[in-house]
Amino acid sequence: MPNHSTFPTLYDESLQLSITKLKQWGYLDSGPMKIGTVSWGRNGNQAGSITIKVNTYSELPYLELDYKFQDVPRNYKVGLVSIPSNLGKGEIWYFLCPRTNKRCRKLYLISGYFYHREAFSGCIYESQTWSKKYREMDRTYETIFRTERLYEQLYSKHFKMTYAGKPTKRYLRITSLIQKAESIPTSEWSKLI
Repeated sequence: MPNHSTFPTLYDESLQLSITKLKQWGYLDSGPMKIGTVSWGRNGNQAGSITIKVNTYSELPYLELDYKFQDVPRNYKVGLVSIPSNLGKGEIWYFLCPRTNKRCRKLYLISGYFYHREAFSGCIYESQTWSKKYREMDRTYETIFRTERLYEQLYSKHFKMTYAGKPTKRYLRITSLIQKAESIPTSEWSKLI
C-alpha cells in the first residue's frame, strides 16, 4: 500500500508581518497610537488584509491585530520590545510572539494566528523541498540569476560600502558574487538561456 503524500505548509507562501515593513510605513515612529490597514496580494488579487494598531508610546508597547480568518473574527495583541542599536543610533524593534514569547522580526499567519515560526510544527521553507540536485544547480548558477538583485542591493539608497574606512563584509560578499558571475564566459550564458 503506498504512503499518503504530504504537502507541508510553506512559510514562503503564508502571509507575513515584518518589523522592517512596519518601520518603513512609519508605524514604529515615536508618538501616539497609529492605526492602519495592511493588505497582501498575489497576481493582482487581494489575498488578505488586517487592521493594525501600533502603540509604541506606552510602557508596554504593542501591536494590536484585528482581522477575520475563515469568517471568524480575531483580535489580539502582540508585544513589541526594543533594544538599543549596537551602532548607538536609535533602537531595534522586535515582535514578542504571544505563543512562544520569543523575540522575532517576522510573524507568519498559519492556522489563523500570526506567530513566530517556531510556534508551528510541520512547516518548512520552500528551499527545503528542493531535491539535492536542484539545490546544487541553484548554488552553481545562483550568481548568474541573481546578479541583477545584487546590483540593486549595491546601489540601494542606504547601502554602506565602508564602515570606519574599511569595506563592509556585506559589500565584499556582494562584489565577490558579482565578479564570480561576470567571470563566467558568455558561451555558458547562452546555454542557460
